[in-house]
Amino acid sequence: MSRVSYLNHLTRPLSRSSRLTISSSPNSLRQQLRWSSHSPASPSLSARGQKPVTIQTLQKMHADNNPITMLTAHNFPSALMAQEAGMDMILVGDSLAMVSLGMPDTSEVTLDEMIMSARAVSRAVNRSFTVGDLPMGSYEISPEQALESAIRMVKQGRMQSVKLEGGAEMAPAIKKITTAGIPLVAHIGLTPQRQHALGGFRVQGNTLDKAMALLKDAKAVQDAGAFAVVLECVPSDIAGQVTNALSIPTIGIGAGNQTSGQVLVQIDMIGIRPPDAFMPKFVKKYGSMWEMGLEAISQYKQEVTDRSYPAAQHVYKSDAKVTEAFKNAIQSGQS
Repeated sequence: MSRVSYLNHLTRPLSRSSRLTISSSPNSLRQQLRWSSHSPASPSLSARGQKPVTIQTLQKMHADNNPITMLTAHNFPSALMAQEAGMDMILVGDSLAMVSLGMPDTSEVTLDEMIMSARAVSRAVNRSFTVGDLPMGSYEISPEQALESAIRMVKQGRMQSVKLEGGAEMAPAIKKITTAGIPLVAHIGLTPQRQHALGGFRVQGNTLDKAMALLKDAKAVQDAGAFAVVLECVPSDIAGQVTNALSIPTIGIGAGNQTSGQVLVQIDMIGIRPPDAFMPKFVKKYGSMWEMGLEAISQYKQEVTDRSYPAAQHVYKSDAKVTEAFKNAIQSGQS
């Protein structure tokens, strides 16, 4: 049968008898239509009756002084796991550059790469509120460029909101985006996209002048329309004072526990890093996935080497008569 004939055969309408057979055997249908051995895991939280998190949800949490939980995700399985754990917000962070793409810092990742990651995350999430990072070079030129990038992140990346770095100087871009109806999270303090200008990854707001500048930035992004602001690498008491001075939630990362919520990079906190990898002071490792994964993969290699895998329970059985006929056909030169 030619390829074209085969494709026509696959797509032609089913006969009535075929439909009856299929309807009476749904498991058989699933097996027939499963072209790959891999299938996506479906989001499960919506089936449990949990309502989606909205901006109004987050605002109420803030008003009630209930901490907001945020975690990064960069692909379908990490997003699925974050939502399953009950994260209020899932951030497709530009940390993608370093933890998933192997880049030296976040300045190299492109908007197209961020959008591809965001789309994968969006397919897993139907409850948590999603935020997509705008990477360096996608919003600094003008407010119009910032809005264009934000629209792409929402339309193509399927994110519910965007995040960008910068304080008072980025207020016009923030206002442009939020006026267009796109929710935005600001990011001040240590801004990794500008780490070269800051002299590296250094604590911010640790002098009076720097603390006052931090507060000025926080108020500027709030006034421009940001619905929340990330505070990164700020002394805890300073972050607490900034939080108290604002009417929008603050999300801390390396900013102590006086903020309105917390965010971490998922790969850091579940320990998918070699033991000697650098880890910021503020990161708490809640798991050791590197060790678990390494042990599992090493065992797989060993079992393949000694042929103990695949074992009998992993093998598809054939009809003995078919096997014998096939063997005879080969031996008689019919191949």
